Amino acid sequence: MFNNTFLTQISSFLPSAVSVVSQYQQGLWQDQEKRQGILIFFASAFLVSIPVFFQAPLVRVFPWLSLVSTLVWVYFGLKLRLQPKTYLWGDIIIGFSWSWLCGSIYWGWLRWTPAIHIPIEAIGLPFALWGIWRGWGLIGNYFYLGSLLGTAITDLYFYIVGLIPYWKEIMDTDPTLVKPILQGAIAQVNTVWGISWAILLANILLGISLYALQKRKLHHLAFAGAVLSTIFTDGLFLVAAYFGVGA
Repeated sequence: MFNNTFLTQISSFLPSAVSVVSQYQQGLWQDQEKRQGILIFFASAFLVSIPVFFQAPLVRVFPWLSLVSTLVWVYFGLKLRLQPKTYLWGDIIIGFSWSWLCGSIYWGWLRWTPAIHIPIEAIGLPFALWGIWRGWGLIGNYFYLGSLLGTAITDLYFYIVGLIPYWKEIMDTDPTLVKPILQGAIAQVNTVWGISWAILLANILLGISLYALQKRKLHHLAFAGAVLSTIFTDGLFLVAAYFGVGA
């Protein structure tokens, strides 16, 4: 009798215990996923700023070094992808390597021709779209798409506000003599037309980012981080230009 009662209690307890453990593991996984999402978002935002503040000065002096270092990024990304614990970071670095490659080509040898900036930056677009279609490297490919979209919106602003002539002048002028050109560009931005378009395009980028954030998938978070970082990076660049003019 005792054994039967005991076994009955155990048999009734086990499903409840398994359910509790399952719920706990699910909650733990959800917390882990949230942590991964936050890290992926901020990693994307950080990686977008690297070409602007690190690659740009490097590529002007050592364009071949910047171009060849793309292979280092690719190797590093593939290496990280081999391990389950670092797979996500390898994935995003592979996507970043496309941005680095395109930036090396354009800013190293073609920076005097703004018209081909986006076509060069979009070299990796067919591969990214193919990867998304195949379900391969979603985090890296979505990061690249977000970075490309942010770059395209920034270029659109340059065309609308009339900053392209200043772009050409800066690229053709000695870096020590660009201050008067920057002053003209800042004056062009600091108008009702320039400010209005800056607010409009920034809100478009913000809206796209918030929409992607609602999806809550890791690749959507990578996309949102890259797009949203464009606003922040452009803002820092504008502040740096103001300080450069005032210096």
